Amino acid sequence: MASNKPAPEAPSAYELDDRGAFAGPGYAGGDAEFDGDGPWEEWDPTEGSVRPVRGKHRVAKQRGGGLARSGTVLGVGVIAAVGAGGMASAEDRPPVPISMPDVGGMVHDLADSLPDAASLPGVDALISDSGGHSATSADSATSAAAPSAADESGPLSRSTAHTDASGSGDGAGEALRSRILQQADAQQGAAEEEAREAAEGAAVKQAAVEAAAAQKTAEQAETAKKAAEQEAKRKAEEAARQKAEAARLAELAKSFLAPVSSYTLTASFGQAGDRWAADHTGQDFAAPTGTPVKAVHSGTITQAGWAGSYGYRIVLTLDDGTELWFCHLSSMVKTSGKVSTGDVIGRVGATGNVTGPHLHLEVRPDAGSPIDPMPWLRDHGANV
Repeated sequence: MASNKPAPEAPSAYELDDRGAFAGPGYAGGDAEFDGDGPWEEWDPTEGSVRPVRGKHRVAKQRGGGLARSGTVLGVGVIAAVGAGGMASAEDRPPVPISMPDVGGMVHDLADSLPDAASLPGVDALISDSGGHSATSADSATSAAAPSAADESGPLSRSTAHTDASGSGDGAGEALRSRILQQADAQQGAAEEEAREAAEGAAVKQAAVEAAAAQKTAEQAETAKKAAEQEAKRKAEEAARQKAEAARLAELAKSFLAPVSSYTLTASFGQAGDRWAADHTGQDFAAPTGTPVKAVHSGTITQAGWAGSYGYRIVLTLDDGTELWFCHLSSMVKTSGKVSTGDVIGRVGATGNVTGPHLHLEVRPDAGSPIDPMPWLRDHGANV
């Protein structure tokens, strides 16, 4: 009996990587028996449950390699179960990004690279006796594996769904972040708008205050201007009045008046009589008691008081030294100081040596002997 060449052992899935297809176990680096097998092709576990695409569904149509393919499917199921258990235990944990090899592609490539069972020594009889059973088992395994692979509630699908949920969670987080940023922008915009409105309001108020202050200042300036104009006008009027008064006084200083406004001439100068020790030394102006006596001309009152037979007397000295005596007064209004022409200095009376109320006026040039008052008054323009 010829010895059978042992079937090559399928590589473990953990020896595969995701860096692309690699040579199957039948490739021995130049062995002629396995030359030309080529790299493995990608195998999709869900091929049994979907419509075949361009002949890639080769699980049930292999060249009698049912035993090898059943082992392959079983290995994939174990790997899927282990992965499902790990995913089931990690369902309640936060999703962690993982990197897994393409198991389906590796299994597909492995199945394509396996040698035909009929070509193995001593296996031809076994395949001829149990070919139908193996095919049936392969079909059953394929049928059993297809729903498992296509089951949307399996661990891989749940992992995908979990990943999708994680992605949707990321999308929800991004949407929440966008809403928060929008709200922050809106609040910042509202705050800036409020600050701008507040600044505008403050500027308006400040402008109103400044306008009111300017208006008040203008009003005060206008009031001050009017007051200054009024004061200037008042001063001008006062100056004009004083000037007019000065002119009047100047005219009065040049003019002479009668000592009383209403009178009757009685005893004249030089008249003889038993009432006087000598001839009469002045001119009498008879008038009721209390009649105002005026200054004949401007001058200075040098004496005022009781004078014996003259009664109450006021002596007015003119600027040229002439003395005017106002005698027999009932009262004296001014007793000292300067007076102007026409100022009331006393009142008519009957004091001293008299027979009735009258004013006795004497004129004494240079304070000497008396002269006739009437010619002197007329010479100085007095209307007597």
